[in-house]
Formats: sequence, structure tokens, C-alpha cells
Amino acid sequence: MARSAKKVRLSKTTHKIDDGGDGGDGGGDGDGGGDGDGGGDGDGGDVIHFPPSFSVSEIKNKQRRHEAYTKEKVAKRKEWLARKKQRKAERRALGDKAPPKEVPKTLENQRIPDETTVTPGDEEVEVDQLSDEFAEYFKRETDARVLITTSDRPRGKTVRLCEDLAASLPSAQVYYRRGLALKKIVPQCVAHGYTDLVVINEDRKEPNGMVISHLPHGPTAHFKMSGVRLCSKRRKARDTAPSALANPELILNNFSTRVGLRVARQLAALHPHGPSFTARRVLTFHNQRDFVFFRHHR
Repeated sequence: MARSAKKVRLSKTTHKIDDGGDGGDGGGDGDGGGDGDGGGDGDGGDVIHFPPSFSVSEIKNKQRRHEAYTKEKVAKRKEWLARKKQRKAERRALGDKAPPKEVPKTLENQRIPDETTVTPGDEEVEVDQLSDEFAEYFKRETDARVLITTSDRPRGKTVRLCEDLAASLPSAQVYYRRGLALKKIVPQCVAHGYTDLVVINEDRKEPNGMVISHLPHGPTAHFKMSGVRLCSKRRKARDTAPSALANPELILNNFSTRVGLRVARQLAALHPHGPSFTARRVLTFHNQRDFVFFRHHR
């Protein structure tokens, strides 16, 4: 006797496929009913269990996968709102005796503490800083002189970025390479008394990297650039004002590790001594999640 067609369905609660036969043909070997006596009710056929790690992404059909994902997202949202409403009601009922609010999880408080974090007044770090490459600058024995250049044939946005950097650094000068190799530029910079060399790289007409080299013996740091915003609305009258040409105030925030202190000292060595606080120009370097955010306020 030919077996009847079987319907395969996905159980939402147990993550299994029930092969619901009609139970009428399972006489001897137990293919139809649950016990093999032919009297099954159609729910005890062959069962295929998914592993516990089953996820919605394993559904091959795109439309059904999207529907399952949407239902799962809505269910989690409703569950979260219910828990939030319950906690709010408990705090209202308990009053001052209510438990403190939970601290949200962020990238900052979930990071593993860095072992190289430096505490203020560390004698070992202070001794190292007295003899590093930037010691002469911080002892005020030398002044900062910066040369800003680009990769070969820079585009418009890279050129404007160099102009903005030169406007934020009073001691900086922009020089376009015109095919000249860096091996020839560095000796000329040292001979003319430049203390730092800044090279702006670009890719697909967008600035994507910056190299800062302290002359003559280094160190050299490479930074990837993203989210570059130019001062496109600057006015010439404001740029030539005495406040625009004054030395800016420098703020270095959250450079607390050994590498962070070294990077902060290299960034500080690009700026001249003696900031003019009355000019109200501020340069901010903020380190967060190993990203350095730069802002120029005035």
C-alpha cells in the first residue's frame, strides 16, 4: 500500500520538524504512529531536532528569515519594555529603599584595564622624559618649526586640509613635493632648522593618512584619518586677525598609557611655546578607544 503524503512543519517552541504521518500504515516497524501499532494520531512521526545553537540566519529563504528576525526583534523589545516598566514600578513603590539603577554597558567600562597606565608622579616615566627626543623642546631649548607636505599630485580636499593645518599651527609651512622624494626632503628640512615633518597621504581623492616625523632622529608615527571636516567657511578677515595668528592653547586629554604619553608629547612638540589665552584659540586632542579626535576652536 502506497504511503500517503507527509506534511513537514517547523515547531516554533521546540525547534524541531515533525513528520506528521496519518498513522495508518505503521503496522510492524513503527513508521506511522508513535508506538508502531498503527493507531497514532499523526503527531508522533519522525522528529528532526535542531542543535541548541540554531539561529534565524540558518533559514535559507530570505523572506521567511526576515519575518523570523522581525518577530524575534519585536519579542525582545516587548520583553525589555516589560522589565523596564516593572523596575520603574518597583522603584516607585520602594521609594528611597529602591535598589540603585543599573550601570549601562559601554565600550569604555567593559574594556580590560591597560597594564601600562601611568599614574601621575611616576618617577620612572619622569626620568625617561628627561632624556627622550622631545626633552629639548619641553626644556624650551628649541622652538617648533613644522613643514607640511603631501603625497604626489594631491587633490583639492588634501590641499585644503594642509591649509587648515597650517592655519592651526602658527609655526607651520606648507610645501608641495612636485615629485620630490622624501629622502631628499628630510635632509633639507634638517638643514633649514625644521623640527617636524608632516606628510598627508590620500586615496581616491580623500585624505586617509598622516605621518608625523620628529627631526632629526625620530620618532615617526603614522595615523589613519577618517571623518575629515574642513574649515570651508573660514573668512580671510578672520584668518588674518591678530587672534587667528596668536599661539593657540593646547589640550591633550586621556593620554594615560606609556604609548599615549609618548604620542601626546609628539603632538605637543608641533606647537609653539607660550599660548595666548586672550586670543581664545584652543586645539584639542582627545583620545578615546584608541582614536585621537582633533578639534580647532576659536
